Amino acid sequence: MNDLDELLAEAAAAPVDGWDFSWFDGRATEQRPPWGYARLLAGRLRAASAALDLQTGGGEVLRSCCTAGAAPGRLAATESWPPNVALARAALAEFGAEVHQVADDAPLPFPSGSFDLVSSRHPTVVGWAEIGRVLAPGGTYFAQHVGVGTAAALTDFMMGPQPVGDGRSVARARAGAEAAGLEVTDVREATLRLEFFDVAAVAVYLRKVIWIVPGFTVPAYRDRLAAMHELIGRDGSFTATTARYLIECRKPHAVDGR
Repeated sequence: MNDLDELLAEAAAAPVDGWDFSWFDGRATEQRPPWGYARLLAGRLRAASAALDLQTGGGEVLRSCCTAGAAPGRLAATESWPPNVALARAALAEFGAEVHQVADDAPLPFPSGSFDLVSSRHPTVVGWAEIGRVLAPGGTYFAQHVGVGTAAALTDFMMGPQPVGDGRSVARARAGAEAAGLEVTDVREATLRLEFFDVAAVAVYLRKVIWIVPGFTVPAYRDRLAAMHELIGRDGSFTATTARYLIECRKPHAVDGR
């Protein structure tokens, strides 16, 4: 078995459940946004009485905030992928969290006005109408979204040049929030460096972050992975960029003050 085969076999066997990226230590780096999402979320959780985290993955980010003493009186989360639901329930059990398996684009299983804080880190789908519905008047949506063109260089390398739409743009998010009756109170944007040091890291990333190359499998993309292996061997790494934006919205109180 040659070096490429060994790396691809390792990548195919690597676990991809949850949003723990420690497997990539020493093999890939992703620059973090300057605002510190988890730290800011922890502060908002401390002030909340009832909070909901959407598309929570394995609950890793939410757990890190709650471990710091930020768990509100009621804590709920949703996740669509069954293996992640199990991880999230285990991760958040000590905080009394209710974790619901819910498709990303499905209605939320909560009464209107249930939460004074709704959060999400890197949602695949943003259901603005449902977010607005489950927020209580005066409540806040606080999230970090993936922006336009994230890892486009990697997508293009694997699939050939692809069109870049505006579905993940800040403008679209602002319009969706406002259509749901929310006031956008803060938006911050960042373009960040993403770097891979071996082809196994590329393959595991694509298995884990499934929207970068839809339908990716190691066997189906072996030829492009071989080309990536050669490039990294020659240049030392493969570099792309990611886009992130922080968005915070508020649900206004009723006009009559109720």
